Amino acid sequence: MFVDKAKIRVKAGDGGDGAVSFHREKYVAAGGPDGGNGGKGGDVVFVIDDNFSTLIDFKYKKKYIAERGENGGAKHCTGKNGQDLIIKVPRGTLVRDFNTGRIIADLSRKERQVIARGGNGGKGNAVFKSPTRQIPKFAKPGYPGEEFELSLELKLLADVGLVGFPNVGKSTLISVVSQAKPKIANYHFTTLVPVLGVVKVEAEKSFVMADIPGLIEGASDGIGLGHEFLRHVERCRLILHVLDVSGSEGRDPSEDFDIINAELEKFSPDLAKCPQIVAANKSDMATPEQIETLKKYIEDKGYAFFEISAATTQGTSELIKYISGELDKLPPIKEYEPEEIPEEELLQIEDDRKKITVTKEEDIYFVEANWLEPILRTVDLDDYSSLQYLQRVLQTSGVFNKLEEMGIEEGDTVDIFGLEFEYVK
Repeated sequence: MFVDKAKIRVKAGDGGDGAVSFHREKYVAAGGPDGGNGGKGGDVVFVIDDNFSTLIDFKYKKKYIAERGENGGAKHCTGKNGQDLIIKVPRGTLVRDFNTGRIIADLSRKERQVIARGGNGGKGNAVFKSPTRQIPKFAKPGYPGEEFELSLELKLLADVGLVGFPNVGKSTLISVVSQAKPKIANYHFTTLVPVLGVVKVEAEKSFVMADIPGLIEGASDGIGLGHEFLRHVERCRLILHVLDVSGSEGRDPSEDFDIINAELEKFSPDLAKCPQIVAANKSDMATPEQIETLKKYIEDKGYAFFEISAATTQGTSELIKYISGELDKLPPIKEYEPEEIPEEELLQIEDDRKKITVTKEEDIYFVEANWLEPILRTVDLDDYSSLQYLQRVLQTSGVFNKLEEMGIEEGDTVDIFGLEFEYVK
């Protein structure tokens, strides 16, 4: 099964929590805090694997989570970093943010790309020791790893893309000029998936050709098979437009030429501007008048015209040599640059991280904030300095301001993830 689109969710590992620990050793008095820092969470890394040709693995597994960093330990021991999660994809995979469509990475040339970064580990209580705070009984939690909903899209890496109506001979052509062995039969839509073939020009010179499944009128709007695979032509440096000059299917090759180009224009205006060569196939079955009429029509539009018969290989070597020469003049295969996160989106992410929700039920004010829960895990509620630390966090983060906006009065009860206390101004 050929799968070239997928949607998955990835989450980098959270950082480990810092440790609250005190040095205890025989004959050593007042050893002091020795809690180590937490380890960094594992990254989510995409790696190109040329043994893969489709995204079928992502059809069955949708969620990928990297390893969390270990918590810090006693004796200033830093927690072990979480292991990176390696995800293998075929060359040519485009990674986008599913919600915004923003390009995150193009796995075409760069073999390894970090897609989601693991969170840093939290600081242990040894870091918070000071002349005025000798025995800190709190530490910092690890930071959360990045999390994304991604769309994966495979865009084949081919120098030349074959386009044309079904049954014009594209599969036959790629089979005679390369080692590709597509299914060939005398009916429409024989080719159901894109086929890649390496065309060898001389000893150390070759290029990649892709047979794109048949386009028909309305393909860009979802009719037929072509719309499923038009994305694979987008990277091509040159388009080879194959026409049935004999009209054996009862169609006019000139009209076919215009229809296919109109579909390319609708799908992508940039694609329509791609250099194009026309191969008039099945010339052995056509009359000289048919060939001459089509040649004049194509050349008047400014395109190079080649008369070939893929079935008998007539004219194919001349066509391949010409294509090779044209490719030498063209820039390399298109690569997509990662897109920066817009400033407004960055501000929204920052707002979400700092989001505080306060609701009042009867006489209790309930505070909800995702970033507060890990902080509470590292606070010793029986220790005065630790409670002071929590109070500073609530003050500087705006929790107290939010409570006052809600009309809280001194002596009212506040609930933060099950921790209840009386509010004191």
